[in-house]
Amino acid sequence: MVEGEGAARGLRFAVVDSGVGMPPQVQVRLFQPSTQADNSAARRFGGTGLGLMISKRLVEILGGTIEVWSSPGQGSTFAVTIDPGPLDGVCMLAGPLAGTPAAADHVRDAGAADLACRVLLAEDGPDNQRLISFYLRRAGADVVVAENGQTATELALAAEAERRPFAVVLMDMQMPVLDGYEATAGLRRAGYRRPIVALTAHAMEGDRERCLAAGCDDFLSKPMSRQALLETVQRHAE
Repeated sequence: MVEGEGAARGLRFAVVDSGVGMPPQVQVRLFQPSTQADNSAARRFGGTGLGLMISKRLVEILGGTIEVWSSPGQGSTFAVTIDPGPLDGVCMLAGPLAGTPAAADHVRDAGAADLACRVLLAEDGPDNQRLISFYLRRAGADVVVAENGQTATELALAAEAERRPFAVVLMDMQMPVLDGYEATAGLRRAGYRRPIVALTAHAMEGDRERCLAAGCDDFLSKPMSRQALLETVQRHAE
């Protein structure tokens, strides 16, 4: 809580990392649409640049502010401050609660689908890797994860040569080293004919057409529902 006599009441959340940090000229552009610290085709880190813009808009809708402090080589701190309104009688938690049995039952119910196939997930985001893999594995799929398009290309072609092919490739279109568009086009040039489904955070007009033009068979927009993911994989794996 941010309090004090004469000070505006507020609730502040801060996220601190020990990453590469950012110089001032990058920080001033962070909350602009689709801005990344490194937007080169072969950038070291992935992402779309949309997250901070969306975060800023959501915070402003709540009447709050979002700030960043960062130095190259010393990491970054992002802080959100909002006015939560009256908190009289609200129970404040000292720490996170463990998952409840009801939540665990819900997760078990979510694994009812049956996917007896191998899936290659090309995705550089750790959170998306864990979530998508969890959904697929709970549904019975054997999942192999690639962190960039170059690795995905090598794994897909090697699986074909070993006669242990992937039934479906889930291809994130924004990845470091080699993005999904280039990886898909390269696989098609190499004669790869199995289904490739594009995963993209972009949902603008023309994005689906661009993915299909690169050689993808289908398109899923992130964030995607578990049902849409499993139905799409099942349809292409048959």
